[in-house]
Amino acid sequence: MRRVRYESAGGPLFMEETPVPEPGPGELLVRCEAVGVTLPVVRKVTEAAEPIPLGGEIAGEVVAVGDGVTRFRTGDRVTGLCFGHGYADFALLHDAMASPVPDGASAVDAVALVRSGLVALGALEAARPEPGETALVTAAASGVGHLALQLAGLRGAARVVGAVSDPAKADFVRSLGADDVVVYDDDSWGDPVDYVLDAVGGELLTPAVAALAPGGRLVAYSSGGGTIQAYDLLVGAKSVIGFQMARIARGEPELYELWRRELWLLFAQGALKPAVHGEFGLGDSAKAHTVIESRSNLGKVVLRP
Repeated sequence: MRRVRYESAGGPLFMEETPVPEPGPGELLVRCEAVGVTLPVVRKVTEAAEPIPLGGEIAGEVVAVGDGVTRFRTGDRVTGLCFGHGYADFALLHDAMASPVPDGASAVDAVALVRSGLVALGALEAARPEPGETALVTAAASGVGHLALQLAGLRGAARVVGAVSDPAKADFVRSLGADDVVVYDDDSWGDPVDYVLDAVGGELLTPAVAALAPGGRLVAYSSGGGTIQAYDLLVGAKSVIGFQMARIARGEPELYELWRRELWLLFAQGALKPAVHGEFGLGDSAKAHTVIESRSNLGKVVLRP
């Protein structure tokens, strides 16, 4: 089978031929139909001291199961987060990380919706939104952000603001239901909001906190780091909440499954619409990474083995 990997930090991605792996206990062997490209994986390729397997969201057909697997069988269509080599024709997916893909949904729908949607929904839940409040979503055109923006509206936000890096993204973000769009380097982000869902971090944390109304909450779910001055929180009795999807997946599997069901229900109703920026072949994985690195994507970037 074909597999994409690299040999050194920041080194080029290349294709290799390798044997199809055998599923171990609790594992599924999945024929990959779609693979979601994520910012954390792209960052690790350039920043990690040692090469890592290119993993991420995968979706496809189960072709073999390991010992102890009872939830799935060959022929089932599944999606889930692969921690091993996912940029491949076949990938191993742990049973606990897999969920079924409903009839009528494509593999691309699955990788665009499930993992990104879980992060978006989890970050929104962490904000404890109340109907009638106002929201601001950074990276509003990203794979997670474009879903978070829609979910905030579905949860009753009276006004939803999308924050983006480039004004060229404004029409896309408005098409998803944003009432206003701001650009990161604008002098002002408009009227204060009750909560911010931040996927960027770094220097953007300062204007994100400034955008909060008194008593407002900022949910930080970015791997981008950054520092917040305590005084900026004290002045308006504002708060910052950290959210990590892995903690929910490991520690609260019932909640994790409840959120997955909610996402698929909203998708089936046509209320939540995942957008796909582009589909790339495995041989074009480097091009897909460039789209993510340049922050030019409008929605999810997907590989199609």
